[in-house]
Amino acid sequence: MSKTPIWKSIALSLTSDIAEGRYGTGDRLPTEAQLAAQHGVNRHTVRRALSEMAEQGLVHSRRGAGVFVATQPTDYPIGKRVRYHKSISASGKIPGKTILSLTTRAADEAEADALQIAQGDAVHVYDGLSLADGQPIALFQSIFPAGRLPNILEALQDTNSVTKALHRCGVTDYTRISTRLTARAATATQALHLRLPQGAPVLFSAGLNANLEGSPVEYGRTVFAGERVTLTVNDE
Repeated sequence: MSKTPIWKSIALSLTSDIAEGRYGTGDRLPTEAQLAAQHGVNRHTVRRALSEMAEQGLVHSRRGAGVFVATQPTDYPIGKRVRYHKSISASGKIPGKTILSLTTRAADEAEADALQIAQGDAVHVYDGLSLADGQPIALFQSIFPAGRLPNILEALQDTNSVTKALHRCGVTDYTRISTRLTARAATATQALHLRLPQGAPVLFSAGLNANLEGSPVEYGRTVFAGERVTLTVNDE
C-alpha cells in the first residue's frame, strides 16, 4: 500500500481543522513558516498543500497578507427524511441545483433490483449538480420507475426539485430506506463537473427512497466532493 504524500496529509489535516471549526470562514491560517515548523517539513511542501486546498475552493491567498479560509465544508445529513434544500439552508448556505439531463432508458440490473422492477423496464433518469453558495458539492443521478411515475420528468423540469416533483406525481411523502457510502477517487468527468483535480477524494452514495406504503420511488447515486462536504448520519 502506497503512503499518503506528506503535502496531502497536511492538506487533509488543515481541511479537518476547518471542518471542525478551528478556523472559520475568513480566518487566516498559520504562515507557511509556522506550518512547516509544525509538520517538520520545508515550505515548498506546505505551499503545495495550500495550493491543493485553493484548487478545492477551501482557501484563498492575499498577497502580503496570508492564506485565508474561503469556506467551510457544508454539513449534509443522511437520514430517513432528509430534504436537500432544507438541509443546505440549515447549514447557512444557499442551495441550488443544475439540471444536466432528463432522459428515459432501460433499467440496469442494480436499478431494477432496487426499484423492484424487471431489468430492462423503463426508468426516468435525472442527472444534476448540487450547489451550496454557488459551489458544486455533489454530482447526482436520480432514477425513477417510469411505470409508477410516468410524468416525473415533466414535473422535474418544472420544479427542479425531487420532493416537489414526487408530490406533483402523487407521492406526498417518502423516506430513505437504505444508504451505502464508499470512498473513491474522482473520474475525469466527475472532476470536471465538481471542479476538482482528477483523482481527488470523493464520497459515493447509493440510496433508495420509498413512499409510505414501502414501494420504491427513487434510486439515487451521488458523488460528493470529499473536501467540501461533511456527511452526518442520523435517524431522522
